Amino acid sequence: MKPTAKIAAAVAGLAVVAGGVYAAPKLLDDGAAPSEQRLQAKPGTKPGTKPGTAPGGAASDGKPFTLVATGGIIPYPSIIERSATDAGGKGHDFRKILAGVKPIVSAADVAICHHEIPYGEPGGPYTGYPTFKAPHELADALKDTGYESCSTASNHTLDAGYAGLARTLDHLDRVGVKHVGSARSADEAKVPAQLTAGGAKIAQLSYTYGTNGIPLPEGKPWSVNLIDQKRIIDDARAARAAGANVVVLSVHWGTEWQTAPDQQQRELAQSLTASKETDGFPDIDLIIGTHNHVPQPYEKINGTWVVFGMGDQVASFVPADKLRGNQSSIPRFTFAPAAAHAGRWEVVKAEYLTQYSDMGPPFRVVCASCAPGDSTIGAAKQKEYAAIDKQVSTAVMSRGAGDQGLEHAAR
Repeated sequence: MKPTAKIAAAVAGLAVVAGGVYAAPKLLDDGAAPSEQRLQAKPGTKPGTKPGTAPGGAASDGKPFTLVATGGIIPYPSIIERSATDAGGKGHDFRKILAGVKPIVSAADVAICHHEIPYGEPGGPYTGYPTFKAPHELADALKDTGYESCSTASNHTLDAGYAGLARTLDHLDRVGVKHVGSARSADEAKVPAQLTAGGAKIAQLSYTYGTNGIPLPEGKPWSVNLIDQKRIIDDARAARAAGANVVVLSVHWGTEWQTAPDQQQRELAQSLTASKETDGFPDIDLIIGTHNHVPQPYEKINGTWVVFGMGDQVASFVPADKLRGNQSSIPRFTFAPAAAHAGRWEVVKAEYLTQYSDMGPPFRVVCASCAPGDSTIGAAKQKEYAAIDKQVSTAVMSRGAGDQGLEHAAR
């Protein structure tokens, strides 16, 4: 199936502008025909049966679980060099880089990363902006850190072509990290990342505003998921029909280096959170945004939490006007069975932590909100991290999330 005219126009119209900021196309929200990427309901599902319910409509067993997400992983050349040094001359090792946040990630029942870039061929070359290629050993570090799944739809998904896309998914499969947002076949593209926790079945969806003007591979329109409002809702409902109790949307959107969500983000968030099933429950339970490089606010819209942008988890911006790109937030949401509706889970606690790519040396990703009272770091670093924590918190809370119940966590 060929891409629709509007998707093709959106891809062709993307352009890189000065300073590494990308022009996002208008979101496709006018009811264009959904793509073939659909998760089908399980055979034998009875009409009217609510997902997650036992025969006869009784609630399935369930208990609360925590979900943690982190922002874009973008290994610039300096980070790749650091990983080579950490490996002692034997390939690349990203585990030490991520060790500072491993306790938070591994403690969560479900942990989601944003895998923004593709892998290069073994041995390189490995490259940075504007077209990234990273060592495949990154996948091993993600597994070691505790990630269960990663979103892979971004403006850099096709930086190494379709071969790079496939290579990335092959290595995530090798280490046992699930993925969604890009695909090696039309069949794979129909299925969201499927996770379980607390007795709940969780479906993760992932879409991007575009691919930096790189056309979708010929004959493979399913290779990267592009944002289309109707399609996202259709995919979420298909995931429900297939048994998902919780649907999490990872979306690559917005304007780079801008703390406030732009009009497209606000409008799409409003529409997606307003979409509900006949029982009044939302089609999407949580929206997690990436792409902006800087922390953006959290906000509960139509009763659903939206993280407009976490910022990058792994980055090494050096210019003074881009140092904010080394800061990010870590959302942590606790889901519990909904008392009023069998088979559905809802957010009962919303928290965030703060994170910082400390260029050192050595380069390390650290939990900034964990710094106060940490005897393993000096007073100067504690002060530096406390300042980072305050800056990230200001962005996170800038649309009133604190009054909506969002809490700042220290650990």
